[in-house]
Amino acid sequence: MARTPKSCCIPAIVLILLTLGLTSCTRVITGTIVQPTVDNLQKQTDLYLVCEGAPAYLLTIDSMIASSPRDRALLRIGAQSYGSYITALSECGAETDRIRAIADKARMYGTTLTTMILPGIAPDRREDLDLELAALSRADVPPLFWGAMAWLSWIQQQQGSPEAMADLVLVEKIMTRLLALDESFQAGSIHLFFAALQATRPAMLGGDPETSRHHFERALELSRHRFLLVHTTYAETLARMTLDKDLHDRLLGEVIDFDIAAAPDSALANQIAKRKAVRLLAEEYFAE
Repeated sequence: MARTPKSCCIPAIVLILLTLGLTSCTRVITGTIVQPTVDNLQKQTDLYLVCEGAPAYLLTIDSMIASSPRDRALLRIGAQSYGSYITALSECGAETDRIRAIADKARMYGTTLTTMILPGIAPDRREDLDLELAALSRADVPPLFWGAMAWLSWIQQQQGSPEAMADLVLVEKIMTRLLALDESFQAGSIHLFFAALQATRPAMLGGDPETSRHHFERALELSRHRFLLVHTTYAETLARMTLDKDLHDRLLGEVIDFDIAAAPDSALANQIAKRKAVRLLAEEYFAE
């Protein structure tokens, strides 16, 4: 029996990637392969598997975006994937230089996507930004949320640089509009953004513990207490800042006791939160 030529054994994904110049093919691949892969990553519970295995997936995303650099769906996936990977890397103990390199890519995808929807983000168009924000609809929330969050992941690595603080002003303006359009998006994560911002911002710059508490409680409500990064952020920021040990320990205890299987779509984020909760309790922050 004749052997099958080796060229016929090329993996299907390679054959698919060869067709990426066609817009229609890109849409099919994004919907049937790439987006399900993103969703599957969020369901993983093995943090180190994600940290070690995600780079190959990210390289594939890079290749697809290089072939279709104006494809909003791909840019959103790139922004979401790189931004989420930074959180995982931090828990895996990755070196700072590597995290910053990933953050640079997250920012590139995030700002590219954001500027496509809001051209007023560009410095020479800034006078148009408020009108563009007002014209947004609920359909704009997902791409702008992931674009802004990827951008924010870069800001968080800059240790308060002037450029990063200027960028944070723009991200806050975007998030303010998204909150008005769909406060429940991504289990109340827009509220979580404002909760953390208000908790960590000095009072002289507008920080307000009570406003922070409102946003945290609303995020808990919208997530039905199933997105555990709300709990750990609440404990680490506002509970510690206000010296509320009971709140701090209750939130972290809820994280530790939570059954990961009860929220499979947030398994990765919740696994990260569980590790963080153990670490925060071990610090004995309120010990005399």
